[in-house]
Amino acid sequence: MTKTELIARLAERLGISKKKAAEFVNAFIDVVIGGVAANGEVRIQGFGTFKSSRRKAREGVNPQNPSQKIKIPARNVVTFKAGADFKKAVN
Repeated sequence: MTKTELIARLAERLGISKKKAAEFVNAFIDVVIGGVAANGEVRIQGFGTFKSSRRKAREGVNPQNPSQKIKIPARNVVTFKAGADFKKAVN
């Protein structure tokens, strides 16, 4: 499902315009991004948890030249762990 399809389904299900649904989806995304950036975690009961984690610096291999080693710098990454209700619905 794409973002456009999500907006259309929300608009239909809630009986609102696509413009209002798009505002909601964009606001939700902004709040989740801001929450993860500020607090490191956004937990939505039954849905899942968006979390920021620190990935250590490591040594890797250049895919264009496998004999060449490269240094991969440390960085923050975002992970998502599905909640119990989400997992149950998928299975």
